[in-house]
Amino acid sequence: MAEDNKLLYYLKKWSDITDEDVPAILSSFETVPIKKKKDLLVSGDICKYLYFITKGCLRSFYVDSKGVEHIYQIRMDNNWISDLESFFTQSPSKYNIEAIEDTQMLRISFDRMEQLYREVPELERYFRILFQKAYINALKRLNATMWETAMDRYNEMLKEHPDMFQRVPLIYIASYLGITPESLSRIRKRR
Repeated sequence: MAEDNKLLYYLKKWSDITDEDVPAILSSFETVPIKKKKDLLVSGDICKYLYFITKGCLRSFYVDSKGVEHIYQIRMDNNWISDLESFFTQSPSKYNIEAIEDTQMLRISFDRMEQLYREVPELERYFRILFQKAYINALKRLNATMWETAMDRYNEMLKEHPDMFQRVPLIYIASYLGITPESLSRIRKRR
């Protein structure tokens, strides 16, 4: 499926866009490739785009005062990634976004997105649902780290994203789960 078609497929899941809306939508996005290990966003920079990943894998992370990385997001094919706080407020980001694999994306700027809402009002519904889901997922993740065991978090990730274990280094998965690589290794041996 072509990159544009993937985007349209996902936009049509939660909105009633018409064939007449397609040219305005497609002209609002630009194709962006990024190589493995390259930065898409660096902490301190303003996140100027919202990205739709058509093929590939990225991680969003911050580095604490001791220099330890903490992974906030791992996103793969047909998912969105950005630092939404920085994107919507146009303030410096606390996060870095890095490609885990060679990745193809479509991106839209904040200003172009606002203009697209006026041109295709139905897309506001799509993005409202998308951002609601992102907020709920962030809360679920926070709650899981507070109240679920590491084994439960691992099993949930394995159930929801089994392909992640083939594509993402285990050190990143451990960080995302909020555990050490050694703990992840022990959990995997017990399964």
